[in-house]
Amino acid sequence: MKETDRLSPLDRRIVRELQRDAGLSHAALAERVGASAASVWRRVRALEADGVLGKAVRLADPEALGRAVNVLCQVRMTRQTVEARAEFEAFIQSREEIVECYAMSGEWDYLLRIAVRDVADYDRFVMRGVLAHPSVAHAASNFALRQVKYTTEIPV
Repeated sequence: MKETDRLSPLDRRIVRELQRDAGLSHAALAERVGASAASVWRRVRALEADGVLGKAVRLADPEALGRAVNVLCQVRMTRQTVEARAEFEAFIQSREEIVECYAMSGEWDYLLRIAVRDVADYDRFVMRGVLAHPSVAHAASNFALRQVKYTTEIPV
């Protein structure tokens, strides 16, 4: 949607409910938001077409999958060229351990969230992957002790 467009109250309710449970049937979603199933179906399709709603996914439990250790890694590049950044970002996309990556302003160029099995797994990854990359000058790591808050819901 364009910045000037506004979501209707019904669209906002639909987005809130789908952020909580993307697996809802159109009938169940319609019941929760107080509209007909046909109307909800049309609005969901319009929200998808406008880019408000992306793909539906299921969230997996990292601990159950043996990836309970979260590391936040700050990266500083050796050079700031378009080519160097593109090369590093292609590396980021190729590594499944990196579950989030942000290009940053300030002292560090990138912030990575890395999901690994244990400290040794992270050590191998950072030494053979991140620090071995020719565009990386420095990296600093912080291990998450526990998760205080995590949500995928964007306020609507």
